[in-house]
Amino acid sequence: MHVEVSRQVETSAVTAKGQVVIPSRLRRRYGIKKGTRVFFVESGQGLIFRLITNGYIASIRGSLGSKGKAMRILLREKKRERKV
Repeated sequence: MHVEVSRQVETSAVTAKGQVVIPSRLRRRYGIKKGTRVFFVESGQGLIFRLITNGYIASIRGSLGSKGKAMRILLREKKRERKV
């Protein structure tokens, strides 16, 4: 996995509950709103988090070879979140 590193550094602190505030500039840039789902990946370089978006879901379509079962689950979860 290639990770592009920005030259502009933003910092945040982890709360006692393990929460991290994403700086507003980054939330606006990536369209992160209340309820946006993310997932975390451990790598040799640390922890990476990715947004679960329709574009991301489309990009992994078929990668699990489960005849679309994982995709259906992700899309069903996304639809459920929109109703909340």
